[in-house]
Amino acid sequence: MVTPSLAPGYLLQSGVVSIVFGLATAIFFAASSLTASRAARLIGASSTVAWAMLIGLVVTTPLVLVAGIPTGLTGTNSIWWAVSGLGNVAGLVLAASAFRFGKVGVVAPILATEGALAATIAAILGESIAPLAAFVLLVIVGGVILAAIGKDPAPIPNERPVRAAVLATIGAFAFGISLYATGNLSDELPIAWLLLPARSVGVIALFIPLLLLRKLRLTKAAAPYVVLVGLVEVLGFTCYSIGAQYGVVVTAVLSSQFAAIAAIMAYLLFKEKLGRVQIAGVAVIVAGVVALILL
Repeated sequence: MVTPSLAPGYLLQSGVVSIVFGLATAIFFAASSLTASRAARLIGASSTVAWAMLIGLVVTTPLVLVAGIPTGLTGTNSIWWAVSGLGNVAGLVLAASAFRFGKVGVVAPILATEGALAATIAAILGESIAPLAAFVLLVIVGGVILAAIGKDPAPIPNERPVRAAVLATIGAFAFGISLYATGNLSDELPIAWLLLPARSVGVIALFIPLLLLRKLRLTKAAAPYVVLVGLVEVLGFTCYSIGAQYGVVVTAVLSSQFAAIAAIMAYLLFKEKLGRVQIAGVAVIVAGVVALILL
């Protein structure tokens, strides 16, 4: 007798769900990269993230109220919950800063290494990591270096590729820390409560201080971008969480392709061109991330 969880129909349905939500995650995160890059160049990184987190909090709060207070938010879990929020917000600020000085096609693939860096953090904290995985991480680092130092055929205004790569790498580490912390909570808390830490930390630690110091910026041109950043960040994380419940590997591989989608869309929409060495570096990063997920 075949159990329902292993029935062919169930497996097919699970595969379809993980593919659909993995692709949706990639699209939403690509949209986040594109809109964040525009907003950051108009009003700065801190204001971009502050407004995006406020909008995200407004969207998330009703979901949190419906879910109710979870029993799992106690003890060590409360610490992981705070770390998840702090890491996410720090990563978003660093990412937005990187977009100010670098092209989407270079910055987004570096940010996509967040999952690989989460694995590295897990290894540092005591979990085993295979030698092949360690080698792939080194290959990814090589790809980041190529993308940063490659000759740019059409620089954007105020472009500083090395600075952008450094900021994006540190941002990916911050995202990695957030992912690791969230991973420790994924079985304990509902999705709404996993969305809440970054939005609440962003409002408390970023939006309110900037508002009180009168350093919070917003222009008519930037407003649509910050609204979209806030919405697609929530939608992307939600789609990933749903897809991962049906197939973590498929969802993770497909969602990591947001970098490639963002690079293509930046070329089509913003005419951002990359040099051959930069393209090679981006290809190495994307391939490395996929390989690491599949190991």
